[in-house]
Order: sequence, then C-alpha cells, then structure tokens
Amino acid sequence: MADADAKSDDTVIIKKYANRRLYNTRSSSYITLEHLAKMTREGVNYKVLDAKSGNDITHQILTQIILDEEANGEQMLPVNFLRELICMYGNSMQSLIPHYLEASMENFRANQTKLAQAFEGSLGNNPLARLAEQNIAMFKAAASAFLPGGESNAPAEAEAKPGNDIDTLRKQMELMQKRLDALDK
Repeated sequence: MADADAKSDDTVIIKKYANRRLYNTRSSSYITLEHLAKMTREGVNYKVLDAKSGNDITHQILTQIILDEEANGEQMLPVNFLRELICMYGNSMQSLIPHYLEASMENFRANQTKLAQAFEGSLGNNPLARLAEQNIAMFKAAASAFLPGGESNAPAEAEAKPGNDIDTLRKQMELMQKRLDALDK
C-alpha cells in the first residue's frame, strides 16, 4: 500500500537493506547518501523504506545526511541551536517544534526569493547598472567593428532595444567603421 501511494504522487522509493546499502527502485541501481543529498537539493521527492520490514525510515536517513554534511563540510547548525534542540526532546513543547521549524524554513525561503527579486529589480532602476550596461554594449559594438563576422550580431542587438542611446552609439560606430574602411583604400 505504501508503494502504491508513493507511485501515485511520483515519489521515488529507496530501499535500505540490512547491509546498509540503498537501492533506488526507479533507476534500479544502488546509491549512496551523497546521491540522496543531491536528489534532495534537486527537489526530488523520495521515501526510504527498510527493505525487510517495509517501515518508512526517511526521517532517519535525512538525519544521517545532515550528520554527514556537518561532519564533512562547513557546519551550518550552531552549537547553541543543537543544545536547545536537544533540550526540547521530552519537553511539553516538543510537538510544536516541528511545525515551528517548518514554518520558519518556509518563511526563510520566501524571504530569500523576495530578496533575490528585489536585488534584480533594483539593478534595472540603478543608474550605475544602466551605465555599465551601456558601456558593455559600446564595447561590444566597438569590438564587432574590428572583428570579422562580428557585425552580424549588431543588428539583432539593436532590434532588441530600440530607441535608446545604444542605437545611437551603434550608428556612430558604423559611421566610424565606414570612415576607417575608406582610409584603408
């Protein structure tokens, strides 16, 4: 029954055998905890089942991944946080902590997305960013004037942003190119 539910919502079933090996039933291959960590980062939904009993052990495996990440990489969980978390086990508030942590993580991700959007939006309104964009366009136009085959990109870029200073600069560069060509003859 657990297999049927998992297949209906496109959850990958991972079986853990007594020899500690993990088997991905979708790809029919053995995988490691590193593979599961990568799948998690990629947003793949999976469930880890004990091969013998059929019990869902996803929580224990995810905890093991966190332990491995903390041991092998840069530590993300502060010691005081871990101490407080340990103190919450057996506490009357224990049942509220998972919901609070999930809500906190969702808020963190939402704020992270909003911050990224605000940053991207501010670049469009930033005069220095526009100036840098114009300088890059001028450089590209100048480079295309002196590089063979580079002229084919200029009209496409000019059509992409009609009516701005870049068009004027491109026209000036084309005029300069014609004058240089005339001097060579």
